[in-house]
Amino acid sequence: MDRIVITGAGIISAMGVGLDQTLDALRRGQSGIGPVRYLDTEHRHLPVGEVPLSDEQLRQLTGVGEPCTRTQLLGVVAAREALQQAGLTGSDDKIRRRMALLSGTTVGGMDRFEQEYPQLASGQGNVAYVTAQDCGACTRMIAESCGVRFDLVDTPSTACSSALNSIIIGARLLQAGIVDAVVAGGSECLTRYHLNGFKSLMILDEQPCRPFDKSRAGLNLGEGAASVVLERERDVRQRGGAVLAVLSGCGNACDAYHQTATSPDGEGAYRAMSQALAQAGLPAEAIDYVNAHGTGTANNDASESAALRRVYGEHVPPVSSTKWLTGHTTSASGSIEAVLCLLAMQAGFIPGQGTWHEADPECIIPVAANTPCTLRHVMCNSFGFGGNDSSIILSAP
Repeated sequence: MDRIVITGAGIISAMGVGLDQTLDALRRGQSGIGPVRYLDTEHRHLPVGEVPLSDEQLRQLTGVGEPCTRTQLLGVVAAREALQQAGLTGSDDKIRRRMALLSGTTVGGMDRFEQEYPQLASGQGNVAYVTAQDCGACTRMIAESCGVRFDLVDTPSTACSSALNSIIIGARLLQAGIVDAVVAGGSECLTRYHLNGFKSLMILDEQPCRPFDKSRAGLNLGEGAASVVLERERDVRQRGGAVLAVLSGCGNACDAYHQTATSPDGEGAYRAMSQALAQAGLPAEAIDYVNAHGTGTANNDASESAALRRVYGEHVPPVSSTKWLTGHTTSASGSIEAVLCLLAMQAGFIPGQGTWHEADPECIIPVAANTPCTLRHVMCNSFGFGGNDSSIILSAP
């Protein structure tokens, strides 16, 4: 079977706009988590990972006019950068390819619906934002703003594993010969409903999050978008494109243990990681680094640690969570962290976890500081509500 490879990537998050700003922040360990700047909320005491641009600045950056949503604008930035790096923009790609856009989201266009609702309720306001709230409508709006023609547009929505599932589905579409190139990832903006919902679960930390730390008290919500371009390796070689990494293994499982909590023994996570290793044909000891889901909640970090120990035994590879840099970007987290893994592989270091200080016997001990390392095989985890758990393995080309 022809290998599925990554030929382009794009990203926007609290760490910055684009690959260059993001790599610089990753090298410096510069967290984007801070006070609320743009979201209209009374919970201004809760730190968040906001993209450092207003809606108006994002419209100017993308050239996208009204009606638009923040989720759409973020997604457009990431998808365009990925297409540009892959050389598949309308002006550069001389051969017509069947293309798909897969963008995971759960919030969709809820941000603008919240803003327009008071006027809509009184018979005024822009009715376009009623339909724009739909997750699928957001993906369609991203597709229409990318400057290329997509033959297939779809919206995986499996909570926090949505974006990683976009990548997994994209790989299957390519293997099945349904399309020739896939832009896969996710986009999610902050909304009041979003923030209030997580607050009602009592899992938001009022300080910067500390995944796997004994003092961890919850997560910080974030926003952003990331996309990767996936192609079959033979197609890339034929067109003279560059391979950034190989998508060597994928796994997805659902333990359905609880609506929101993960199972104590990490059954779904264990199965997802094991499937990814099996598909890649790699022994566990071949993995050089694991980018953990690592949310900072008591339940997730203990459960993921149990799963990691089940997969790797006494020799768990270096592990860290990058959510202390971006916040938990929910449906976009899988693709954002996959791109961070890609950047770390290219730059040759394991991202450290600067907010970790004290070991918890229930948890693995993460890498605390950036560590130079040749990364051949990297595992990236994303685990969603309902136990929908996904893992992928990126390998050096």
